Amino acid sequence: MIRASLMVSRKSDKQSGGGGARALKVRVRTAKKRRLSSTLWLERQLNDPYVAQAKREGFRSRAAYKLSEIADKYGLLRPGDVVVDLGAAPGGWSQIAAERIKAADGQGILVAIDLSEMAAISGVTLLRADFMEDGAPQQIIEALGQRKADAVLSDMAAPATGHPRTDHLRIMGLAEAALDFALQVLAPSGFFLCKVLQGGTERDLLDTMKRRFATVRHVKPKASRADSAELYVLATGFRGSS
Repeated sequence: MIRASLMVSRKSDKQSGGGGARALKVRVRTAKKRRLSSTLWLERQLNDPYVAQAKREGFRSRAAYKLSEIADKYGLLRPGDVVVDLGAAPGGWSQIAAERIKAADGQGILVAIDLSEMAAISGVTLLRADFMEDGAPQQIIEALGQRKADAVLSDMAAPATGHPRTDHLRIMGLAEAALDFALQVLAPSGFFLCKVLQGGTERDLLDTMKRRFATVRHVKPKASRADSAELYVLATGFRGSS
């Protein structure tokens, strides 16, 4: 349990977005045993409108709104789709995808995998495994029942080291593994959505996507914090196995 000393300050009506209501900003005092980075993270969480909205609407993470925005903008995730969610915990993306493909109604199929335990989501097959370990991709394929996927989603991220180059290389390694898997399981016209970091998607990765998909673009949804290096690459119109 996190114990925090909190200070509450008032924003002006203009800063709070109007409506005459005054937004309360929570400031967290640094505790003796808490690093400054942890204090700043906690303060961001307490003041993040997407975190508050996720709690109100029953989503497990603010990340749900990232996928929702991307899906709305590009017309992704339709009833009956077959979807794979890599690095799914705590389940925000799976919640959005399951709702849109109507997995609970038996129309769509969603297989989610993560090394962390996840609470059940109606209609979703949950696999607890490290996607980067040998045998994990085959578990997903078996869970799909040999069906091809309409979408492969990856919000996987390695623990941050604080060294930008190292963090970039780690997340790009995950992206490459996710793409290799997507190329195996996607049906023609399917799509691949994957987290990367600003600083440039590796040229080899982009070149592969451009050969195998009709359209490749970088997207940064509004729910992704402006000061974050987080970015997503979206490849649509899979050309099929070559």
